[in-house]
Amino acid sequence: MIRLTDIDKYYDSKFQRTFVLKGINITVNDGEFLSVMGPSGSGKSTLLNIIGLLDTPSAGNYHLYDEPVLDLKEKKKVEYHRNFMGFIFQAYHLIEEMTVYENIETPLIYKGVKNKDRKAMVADLLDRFNMVAKKDLFPAQLSGGQQQLVGIARAIVGKPKLLLADEPTGNLHSSQGEMIMDVLKTLNEEGMTIIQVTHNEKFANYGKRIVRLEDGLIRTDEIVK
Repeated sequence: MIRLTDIDKYYDSKFQRTFVLKGINITVNDGEFLSVMGPSGSGKSTLLNIIGLLDTPSAGNYHLYDEPVLDLKEKKKVEYHRNFMGFIFQAYHLIEEMTVYENIETPLIYKGVKNKDRKAMVADLLDRFNMVAKKDLFPAQLSGGQQQLVGIARAIVGKPKLLLADEPTGNLHSSQGEMIMDVLKTLNEEGMTIIQVTHNEKFANYGKRIVRLEDGLIRTDEIVK
């Protein structure tokens, strides 16, 4: 499904080349649940952004279902984002002028889901995340943890084939975090491919495989026992 070959990401200054990622080779199969770990600055979020077609590597190749995707036109990338990928961002990226309900509903509108079906899908997630009472509030009226829950609901409402999650439980207290990880585990069991970046060893083990980055290099790539 995903194949990265000899991926580098670097920035050049006048006298120096600084690598964020170096020589990354990784394959992710359909239906995998991969956790990416490593210290701050090890390149985890950059790797996720490259896989999500939000950033471009400096060198190397990226194939998605055997299609080279690094040189895709912007319109095609938008199609992938709309119909194939879901994103959970550390910074939420909620639309401030929209209510909780409208934020969660937005990806379904872009996908052309019928109004009746949209209502049922959004209602299901609001109920699952205990946020029915918050549905008419705006992001600024929510705590950081509540905003994170809305961001997660928005990312998964359309059942994307690939979910990219950057610290999905970072702003949640432990019981909320476990609830979200249980939801992700269920989605994975239903066939969704998930790649998560996390600092939490316990939550990393919800994945079936853990890749550890250090200084932009893959140090280990192990199946979870």
